Amino acid sequence: MTAAWREQAIDPGGESPDCRLYLVTPARLDPIPFGEALKAALDAGDVACVQLRLKEADDDAVRAAADALRPLCHAREVAFLINDRPDLAAQTGSDGVHVGQQDAACKTARQLIGEDAIVGVTCHNSRDLAMAAGEEGADYVAFGAFYPTTTKEAKTQADPGLLAWWTEVTVLPCVAIGGITVANCGPLVTAGADFIAVISAVWNHAEGSAAAVAAFNSTIARALEERR
Repeated sequence: MTAAWREQAIDPGGESPDCRLYLVTPARLDPIPFGEALKAALDAGDVACVQLRLKEADDDAVRAAADALRPLCHAREVAFLINDRPDLAAQTGSDGVHVGQQDAACKTARQLIGEDAIVGVTCHNSRDLAMAAGEEGADYVAFGAFYPTTTKEAKTQADPGLLAWWTEVTVLPCVAIGGITVANCGPLVTAGADFIAVISAVWNHAEGSAAAVAAFNSTIARALEERR
């Protein structure tokens, strides 16, 4: 699964890959009903990966959720990542881990999860942090928050110009995150984002997760035409 994700997401020829959707789970969830919403989302359109982000859950709850949700992703050739915990990602057979600046260092995460796994790093709005993550072997960097968000307290605000700069200086993929909706994601795609990470805009969508994913994919496709 990791190799397939990389082949789709990271162009070995060095050209910018198409922008794809990156789903992040709610901070609290019941794996069984959420699994139905996840299946609906994944069957509605292109999704690159799903990040399990259970900030306040204990280890057993994270393992249980991973074991319930990971197979749903793998059955659809979607990568499954765990937030913060490279040890749990390795234990559960997940495809990778996403770490923040206050979590395990990129090098430590790589040691725990292995060379073939995906390691993504939060870099806020910092060029220096992103460059450092790339030098430490990150598979992608995440910038944000781009818009106001109620999911978590945003410590920094990023500008689309950061995405444009990043795509000019490196081929390492970048994720845009923070308050992103169908209505505001277009400028981030045209600026150069390789992935659009979304939480509330999918799981709290009035018409359901499937409608949200379909709408995001449609907007991303239109923005990519402008980018090209």
